[in-house]
Amino acid sequence: METTPAIRIRDLVKRYAPAGSKSGEGKLALGGVSFDVPQGQIFGLLGPNGAGKSTLINTLAGLVMKSSGSVEIWGFDIDREPRNAKASIGIVPQEIVFDPFFTPLEVLDIQAGLYGVPAPVRRSMELLKSVHLADKANAYARSLSGGMKRRLLIAKAMVHTPPILVLDEPTAGVDVELRRLLWELVVDLNNQGVTIVLTTHYLEEAEQLCDRIAIINHGRLITNQPTRELVGMMREKIVVLTLDRPIDAAPQHEAFVKSTISSERELRVTYNKDRINAGGVLALVQSLGYGIVDVSTDEADLEDVFVKLTSSPAGAAG
Repeated sequence: METTPAIRIRDLVKRYAPAGSKSGEGKLALGGVSFDVPQGQIFGLLGPNGAGKSTLINTLAGLVMKSSGSVEIWGFDIDREPRNAKASIGIVPQEIVFDPFFTPLEVLDIQAGLYGVPAPVRRSMELLKSVHLADKANAYARSLSGGMKRRLLIAKAMVHTPPILVLDEPTAGVDVELRRLLWELVVDLNNQGVTIVLTTHYLEEAEQLCDRIAIINHGRLITNQPTRELVGMMREKIVVLTLDRPIDAAPQHEAFVKSTISSERELRVTYNKDRINAGGVLALVQSLGYGIVDVSTDEADLEDVFVKLTSSPAGAAG
């Protein structure tokens, strides 16, 4: 049997009305987006600033009313069963938002009460322990560091035990050590069975963490693939050769995309891996009479793919 997606989005459109007007075309933020988020995965949602990511997340959270299309969260349609849909998802916003005069324990208890979780079954202390804030349970939230506040937001989003957690830029503005701790927490939650939807501008982290990545640009979906396949889209590779003597001119060949001299004895060759492999590049250079002292390669990464896919113009604005 086919497993129901954690999130199913079909032909999602959001058009904002012009300021001060009830008519007119307005701004198209989402132009017919469709994709599924599989259960149990860490799913990356990437795109440039203004691509439509925040509009999509706010639609899932119930903060933005869509213009058309359908959205299901854990099998619940957000129009027909809004309470069940909202109960199935936790949203960790990019902005740090909670009352600074409550303690972390009070913040979680109040949030659980808003979701109708009875006092005897609330997991406030358990959640504080899971985000390494148990020792701050009774401190004023305003006294917490920025990183502690981020972790408290994650705990706050989990008070009703949702099967889906959306993290909107959770590591924005945090230091390297805290970023590592937050990602360890995300992986731990995912190992417990929570489906994670992640937006981030740190593409190397998305590449390491995400099972699958969707990229949107100008309000439209431009790709949705397993991370390994997405990175594999880049057909160009670079081989860096250290030669046994100075190079007079960079050797050229029809299989080379580009061949440049980077230092007196170092040659950088960009090639299309569908036409030739690294061994073929080495053989060609050797056939010109050069001895090869050292070899290294540069692999394409998610940043290369992201730049390539989002640099092309698109019709709709987001």
